[in-house]
Amino acid sequence: MSNYKIITDSGSDLPKSMADSLGLAVSPLYVTFRGVTNPDSVDDGIQEMYAGLRSGEAATTSAINPQQWSDVIESVLAEGLDALVLTFSSGLSTTYQSAVIAANELSEKYPQRKIRVVDTLAASLGQGLLVWYACRKQQEGLELDALADWVTENRFRLCHWFTVDDLMYLKRGGRVSAATALVGTMLNIKPVLHVDDEGHLISRSKVRGRKAAIEALASKMDQLALPGENDTVFICHGDCIQDAEQLAAIVKAKHGVKEVFIGYTGAVIGSHSGPGTLALFFLGEHR
Repeated sequence: MSNYKIITDSGSDLPKSMADSLGLAVSPLYVTFRGVTNPDSVDDGIQEMYAGLRSGEAATTSAINPQQWSDVIESVLAEGLDALVLTFSSGLSTTYQSAVIAANELSEKYPQRKIRVVDTLAASLGQGLLVWYACRKQQEGLELDALADWVTENRFRLCHWFTVDDLMYLKRGGRVSAATALVGTMLNIKPVLHVDDEGHLISRSKVRGRKAAIEALASKMDQLALPGENDTVFICHGDCIQDAEQLAAIVKAKHGVKEVFIGYTGAVIGSHSGPGTLALFFLGEHR
């Protein structure tokens, strides 16, 4: 049995069933919808939230503060285990910085325990896929420091490619200008975006129409995927399961992918990217 536990946050968009099967501890971000604040989730109320967003309702989000991180990390340390904390991208949230603060304080309280915090520079099921790989490495017997170093090095090979169906959500978050959002909506323009090496959301190209956007995501595997290293890929969606299944069928047929895990874009990320978000995550030579 390993002498450390992997901890992540809900920015990874892993369903509870998967997190439990991997032996993870998960600290939630928070979303406020219809005046009620709840932990971020891909399990509870997610379809209701997307329905509300489609009808014009809004949601607000909050990151994990140091005390919330401290509560989760300390519960692991109190069991006599060390902790490897893999966080949501610092380019998109203050979650990583808060985890570092909590870890530093707890290191003084538990000097005999080891705590490593790694910024995954990843988001949604991109972070989830990296955490999934980390759990496999842990099960294979990799020690804490070696695994922290592996994640630090290999996070730059975790490719995130996605599109959104409605540019207005990115406009509200300051990701695109109001003029770009308006013109793009009128012309049925769909952006193709990714998360870069600094963990920031970057628009890389534009296509016209949803079908072209799905094909553009799949084409990224043609350009970047490492042969033989993508038996499993992850896809997430903002309540558009048919599009996710179409994308999964393409990558299976073209790249010999054996397993595609399809999950929801969680409440926190989905409230910023909107219904119709579609993303593909895989290992590549670089992001």
